[in-house]
Amino acid sequence: MEDDNRISYFFLGLGLGVAVGVLFAPKSGQETREIIRNKANESADYVKRRGTELREQAAEAIERGKQTIQRHKENLNAAVDAGRQAYREAVNTPVNTPGNTPGQ
Repeated sequence: MEDDNRISYFFLGLGLGVAVGVLFAPKSGQETREIIRNKANESADYVKRRGTELREQAAEAIERGKQTIQRHKENLNAAVDAGRQAYREAVNTPVNTPGNTPGQ
């Protein structure tokens, strides 16, 4: 609740600051509008560039994650296959019992 009030006060102060700045600006209205338009365009370009950069970074991170998952999957499959092979060998190996010793 307190954060909501802070945000409201922030935007109120921001709006008042812009209004006072426009009223007391040393430039004409046309010049001020042109400056605001240019700044808005610069900001839009920045946001587009930044968005593209973030998308590229996200795509790279996703690709690295996929590769990591694939490696882990391959390692797990190899471990499971090794376990199966060890089990087969253990089951198929004759057990040495007192009456059944090798070489007799």
